[in-house]
Amino acid sequence: MTIYKWGNMVIGIIGESCTGKSSIANEISKRTGAKTYTGKDYIKLAKNEGEAINQFKDLLSQNESSDENTIYVITETEQMKFLPPKAIRVLMTADLGIIKDRFTKRMHGNLPPPVAAMLEKKHGMFGSIENDLHIHNAGDEIKGICDEIINKCGL
Repeated sequence: MTIYKWGNMVIGIIGESCTGKSSIANEISKRTGAKTYTGKDYIKLAKNEGEAINQFKDLLSQNESSDENTIYVITETEQMKFLPPKAIRVLMTADLGIIKDRFTKRMHGNLPPPVAAMLEKKHGMFGSIENDLHIHNAGDEIKGICDEIINKCGL
């Protein structure tokens, strides 16, 4: 396995549930040593959410001028505002059927109708975001997707 050396980069991996974001982030982190934050991990940075958000934004902005690398896995549209302007934005999408199949496996073979309805409602929620790389994950091999992201980042 190649360990890539890169510095001062923030990658936002953005998408709905079960599009492969966490799997991709974990593999890139293994290859590069980048620190990964997911969803609301930033809340651990301070006693109240507002302060934690400010500290997290500062942390991401400071990474752009340091040798540290960060991957932020974004699951909600409001989290997009935490990314600094120079962050690489990777949009992960998948067909609704694939998302439902993956979510069903997560729920031990049972996808309750309210959960299915929530997935249907949220499908496409990131469709209009500005991104540097759009990967439609149709069950492709994680290694190939990670290679594509790493190449896009110039590593």
